[in-house]
Amino acid sequence: MKRLRPWFLLVAFVAFSILAIRLFIRLTDGRAQDFVQWGYGDEGERAELITVQRDACPGAPFILPTDGFIGLLYEDPNGPYSSFAPHQGIDIFSNASPGVSPVYAAYDGYIYRESGWRSALIQRIPDDPLVPGRQIWLYYAHMADREGNSFIVPALPPGTAETYVQRGTLLGYTGDYNGNSLRDIWVHLHFSIVLDDGEGRYLNELEFANTLDPTPYLGMPLNHACREQSMGCSPAPDCRQN
Repeated sequence: MKRLRPWFLLVAFVAFSILAIRLFIRLTDGRAQDFVQWGYGDEGERAELITVQRDACPGAPFILPTDGFIGLLYEDPNGPYSSFAPHQGIDIFSNASPGVSPVYAAYDGYIYRESGWRSALIQRIPDDPLVPGRQIWLYYAHMADREGNSFIVPALPPGTAETYVQRGTLLGYTGDYNGNSLRDIWVHLHFSIVLDDGEGRYLNELEFANTLDPTPYLGMPLNHACREQSMGCSPAPDCRQN
């Protein structure tokens, strides 16, 4: 029987130590504890985590598009994401069954729905309210049940293009559709801000570099780096600028 080489043991020890440290950080992370509370808590415990913000926060242009537990934040590196490909938006989890929690337009703009989209819409904002002259897009996803039955309002059918809506317009309802993935998801809305390609089209939302931090647009601490801050309107929501 061959003995394990010292270098192999060292590598294994280092790898195990890194995993142990990451697990410890994860278990002591306030956001992780909130997830446990949301997943296993009763109605009262869940209610403590819900954010309702129907009006725009002071100094912020967007409204929160739906009520719920803002569980996954922007730039979150935890699984199924990673430090190399972090979460490119925010996930707002609904304390209700699929098709119940309304989703509203976060800002004035033009709605598009590709012909094959069952659960998603994207909204063209011609003039970025924080960077005038730049066009951006707002992406809303998971508005269907697990079988793909859409919860998007009938006024926005597949093939919709350049349909103008004002901030606060009803777009649909949150769901738990996850495409062809075998991984079930909780009922929620995935919301992200996507950059324009410079030629009037949106870039691939799945690539983190193509998205913007929603923190200043919503006036809330929505970046994972600021996860320990209490959720809600804040005069200084980005802790990295303090």
